[in-house]
Amino acid sequence: MGPPDFPADAYHTCEAAAGHFIENVYPETPDTFRAAATTYYKRLEEVGRTVEEIFALALGLPEDFFRPYTDRQIGALRIIRYPPTETAALPGQWRAGAHTDYGTFTLLLSENRPGGLQVHTREGDWIDVSTPADAFVVNIGDLMMLWTNDRFVSNPHRVAIPPDDAGDAADRLSVVFFHLPNYDAEITCIPTCTDAAHPPKYEPVFSGPYRVAKYTSTRLETDPGPDADKK
Repeated sequence: MGPPDFPADAYHTCEAAAGHFIENVYPETPDTFRAAATTYYKRLEEVGRTVEEIFALALGLPEDFFRPYTDRQIGALRIIRYPPTETAALPGQWRAGAHTDYGTFTLLLSENRPGGLQVHTREGDWIDVSTPADAFVVNIGDLMMLWTNDRFVSNPHRVAIPPDDAGDAADRLSVVFFHLPNYDAEITCIPTCTDAAHPPKYEPVFSGPYRVAKYTSTRLETDPGPDADKK
């Protein structure tokens, strides 16, 4: 689910906006789903603004530094069900393999059940992350790492396979909000994150094209294509 109820103006409907602002398709049942999902998305945008302000203050910036870059953000909400596994996992199998998120940050609300989120520490270990019902887990994304010149690091994470004896507890629901800046926001090294001893490590990028390139790359890496069986 992308941004709901966006205005039909030039910014949201022009060629550059294609793929970022699309009418969402909702299930017909339950009939309350659309209203609930839309309300929740908008509340997460509010939470995101608070996170932005916290990040800005932590970086020695004005509280509203990020607002011009995110006031028409192109985030995505995913509701993911991980059903119980029916067979033992093969070596190296995961519910979701190791990856980093593309955007500024991710807000995760998840059932605290076995077979959940794991993060990779700087010491090289994978550790389980508790996901209590009354809290969000916040992941730093790639664009925030670029923005802050590695002050904030986009850490690898994955979703583990539950133990064989987990039973019904292996059935797990996650609601994930991927926050991304406006599609035309230029992500360039924040002034407080660079000095003579720490020059910018990354070239500037624009949020929308960056996300499209990441999605395209992921698809090309995983989709064998229609002619794969002929090779």
